[in-house]
Amino acid sequence: MTTLLWTLAFVLIALGVMGTVLPVLPGVILIFAGICLAAWIDHFQRISGWIVAATGVLTVIAIAIDYVAAALGAKRAGASRLAIAGAAIGTIAGVLSGLWGLLFMPLLGAAIGQYVSRRDLLRAGQVGVATWIGLLIGTALKLAIAFAMVGVFLVALLT
Repeated sequence: MTTLLWTLAFVLIALGVMGTVLPVLPGVILIFAGICLAAWIDHFQRISGWIVAATGVLTVIAIAIDYVAAALGAKRAGASRLAIAGAAIGTIAGVLSGLWGLLFMPLLGAAIGQYVSRRDLLRAGQVGVATWIGLLIGTALKLAIAFAMVGVFLVALLT
């Protein structure tokens, strides 16, 4: 039974790593679940409660980054409130619609919101691109956090 549980923990972590780039899977949540399961299996001997807590904090940060990155990119570009709202709505719609939606819906939402607000097509495009760059930076940060979580887990497990 223990071997089956360890296998499940590693499968959860592997799926979580894939889920950091595939919007269908809740990446960092799966990594955290795998770490929690591994800690529980081992009675918190090698993977301590502190490690579980630290990876839990990293999980919350990664989730926040996922939803805030596109809106912050729009705001940094001097976007209107409608553009920021459009970026947020586009991010949520993108998460629900797959990889291409996740990549381009925040850009589209911000551009539409900015255009409705100011009726300037060029500025709307600039805000959309800034939103997209914010999303890419957010994804890179989320990937870094996911790999940090896996790294902390592996170091704790192997020492």
